[in-house]
Amino acid sequence: MATEETQAKPVREYRTEELAEAAGIPVRTLRFYRERKLLPPPRREGRIAWYDDHHLARLRTIAGLLERGHTLGGIAELTAAFEKGRDVGQLGELLGIGWSEETPVRLTPEELADYFEGEVTPENLAASLDLGYLAVDGDAIVHVSRRLLDVSSALVREGVPLADVLETGRRVREHADAMALLFTELISEHISPDALTRLRPLAKSVVEAELTMAMDRLLASAKGQTPSS
Repeated sequence: MATEETQAKPVREYRTEELAEAAGIPVRTLRFYRERKLLPPPRREGRIAWYDDHHLARLRTIAGLLERGHTLGGIAELTAAFEKGRDVGQLGELLGIGWSEETPVRLTPEELADYFEGEVTPENLAASLDLGYLAVDGDAIVHVSRRLLDVSSALVREGVPLADVLETGRRVREHADAMALLFTELISEHISPDALTRLRPLAKSVVEAELTMAMDRLLASAKGQTPSS
């Protein structure tokens, strides 16, 4: 059996020239990125700057975003927003949901840009972080829910601006909190708070049925019909 020591991944470090070569960029470009604060500071040992795989991943992210049409100024703003983002370990506590049912999705910044082509702006990123849809885990981004990611990206592909999707998500969150409170009070008052987990699927079924019927009523109204006609 392998010991913990043999399983540990060694930390790879690079001098400036080695990192530039690994990233496929000139040394002067690496220094320019460092001056623009697009890279975290290296570890210093005397006059020698030592970089690691975190810096290499950041350089590859910058290259990927540049290929997708982002400017260096925009990348700097995105980098600052990510670094101010909430740590993934705090996200479940922030939303009060844990990871019990929703499946989080790990993404690179390039993959996120592909999900929402042309819509990953510093403003939208800040709104996503504020809502708790996104969290930062090292060089990766974590989306709180596969279902929400798929729905929001589908709406953007249909032509809905991501900013409007996020604002609608904020409003839906308010209504969802209110509905959750209704069911919590109902079950706690008449049964027991301990029954909340067991009866949670019933609450979800009611919400889904009511939303479906509400959409039917709206569609029928738009057509000048009654739901049964």
